[in-house]
Amino acid sequence: MKILVIEDDPSLREVIKSSLEKERYVVETAADYASALFKIEDYSYDCVLLDIMLPGGSGLQILEALKKARRKENVIIISAKDSIEDKVNGLDLGADDYLPKPFHLAELNARIKSVIRRNNHGGESRIELGNVCICPSTYEVQIGGKPVEMSRKEYDILLYFVNRPDRLINKQTLAESVWGDHIDQVDNFDFIYAQIKNVRKKLKEGGASIEIKAVYGIGYKLNTHVK
Repeated sequence: MKILVIEDDPSLREVIKSSLEKERYVVETAADYASALFKIEDYSYDCVLLDIMLPGGSGLQILEALKKARRKENVIIISAKDSIEDKVNGLDLGADDYLPKPFHLAELNARIKSVIRRNNHGGESRIELGNVCICPSTYEVQIGGKPVEMSRKEYDILLYFVNRPDRLINKQTLAESVWGDHIDQVDNFDFIYAQIKNVRKKLKEGGASIEIKAVYGIGYKLNTHVK
């Protein structure tokens, strides 16, 4: 999962980033209104952690921009302004949760998992597609009830596709979501192709009822109707 942390306090921003990276999230950051707006206009995220008081503008304006563009990011407001008015305004604008500062990192992580699970998987703790089962809390993958060993990136790739079944995924979008926004600085996607090849091989060898198909010149698609 890819997360954007919008927070102007540099020490808190880095603490959150480090903590979430240990939980195997891809984490990007923004320190002010302008950089946050640039990020959400150019990239997509699974979850946005949003401070209300930012240099150059309000976090609520960022939230308005997300919802006006009909973006699907889960949004959790993290703010020291723990007033009823701010909370109500944020939730009315479409925020999924509100966590006042100071907070424990364990609670933040739990809130992120809860919001993503609630909005993406109907509250289920396990994701099942065909005979493939993924447990995000333990990073386990099973095919037909049998465990399948996958590297961290192989798991991240599979989870990304399982969350978007039967949708055509652009190579650049996949790369940004699994490896982070700095992926646009690389010369080619050869290392990504190798990881996807491994995932496809493991799905086939495990007898999966789903498969990742290459779409020439565009990207990939998780086919749930394998014959």
